[in-house]
Amino acid sequence: MENGYIRPGGGKESFMDGLKKAYYRTYQQVFDIGMRCLHWRKPIVISGAGSIRQVPDVLSKCGVTKVMVVTGSHVVKSLGPKLFAALEDAGMPYEVFSEVEANPSVNTVEKIRTQYTDTGCSGFVALGGGSPMDATKGAAARVACPKKSCDDMAGVMRVGKTVPPIVAIPTTSGTGSETTIAAVITDSETHHKYALMDLKLMPLYAILDPELTVGLPPRTTATTGMDALTHAIEAYISWTYNTKESLRLAEEAVKLIFDNLELAYQHGEDLKVRENMMIAAFKAGFAFSRAGVGNVHAIAHTLGGLYNTPHGLANAVILPIVLEDYGEAVYPKLARLCEIAGVKTDGTDAEKAQAFIAEIYAMNERMGIPKGFDFIQEADIPQIVTWALAEANPNYPVPVVYNAARCRKVIDTIRAKAAENPPAEAAKT
Repeated sequence: MENGYIRPGGGKESFMDGLKKAYYRTYQQVFDIGMRCLHWRKPIVISGAGSIRQVPDVLSKCGVTKVMVVTGSHVVKSLGPKLFAALEDAGMPYEVFSEVEANPSVNTVEKIRTQYTDTGCSGFVALGGGSPMDATKGAAARVACPKKSCDDMAGVMRVGKTVPPIVAIPTTSGTGSETTIAAVITDSETHHKYALMDLKLMPLYAILDPELTVGLPPRTTATTGMDALTHAIEAYISWTYNTKESLRLAEEAVKLIFDNLELAYQHGEDLKVRENMMIAAFKAGFAFSRAGVGNVHAIAHTLGGLYNTPHGLANAVILPIVLEDYGEAVYPKLARLCEIAGVKTDGTDAEKAQAFIAEIYAMNERMGIPKGFDFIQEADIPQIVTWALAEANPNYPVPVVYNAARCRKVIDTIRAKAAENPPAEAAKT
């Protein structure tokens, strides 16, 4: 065992695994040097109850004369009127695209881009969870780079040009997309999910209005909150890329989530708790934009693409399974998070780390999140493994480099744990 990486047997395969790991780590070290030379800004944050009413002023400051509002079919009916009223009162012309699906596709991105250019818009408002924000970033990239497809811009720093202004208004407390450089898009034909990651995609403003999250169903509150927790933890245990700021923000996010998520799940009307969760998601989002995510996300994205599994739900289920699999490679950092989260335990780093993982399982259970998924098809596993490894390596600074066998083991565990789900959960997943 080397830094948590188990070599599968010896011979040529073992040698090749070692070469791959050496290449990935060298790539990440070089990339880290490059990232430290970049200007990492944060979106300007406007927070508090009713802050959505400040959107017209924000758009004017950005030089927007006509805005494209990108959202989903449910949000446009429930929360859209608040935004539209503010825009109309200020005399700001707007267009609406409200057909963003749970895992936005290339086709959706192209529809948004076409409507944007055909109607003479000059900026975007993304209203909703991670999906509208990802779709908006993808469309903004296509507006800026009309000769590049989404596939051409997949990967790191491949957009390059300044995109139209983006104002992000989250209606969940989880994705952190309002402060990230990433847009996750699904290929309409292959159902493969991939990410565009570029500093140009970070929104200029983030509007954190807790009133917009009060009506979230408890299950959505739970899964989006666990999504934020996944961001914070994967950023914190990053092998490299971390800075003092990203580590601090990840710690603060973990503390806020452990203190507030279950309260938000139980008492969704509490505006202070809702605002705390929005702040947690924002901090976790910035942390992982700088420090990266890992194998949890790589596997979760494949399930979203193949089975349309909600991203927060996938992360919630996979997170403790992957942390367990990492073992001693992450014990010191998880022990520190255990203390920060207030999980009561004494003992070694290993014991604290295991208690922290156990508490994640317990939180999931208390909020009705299943322990595993029974819908993963045996025939799909080779594709899941291929996509997950391709996404994670070499870009993600994972604490444990997976090979195909190790990734397959984790997926098998996800399937096996479905047998531990409460009977009532089978239909919900």
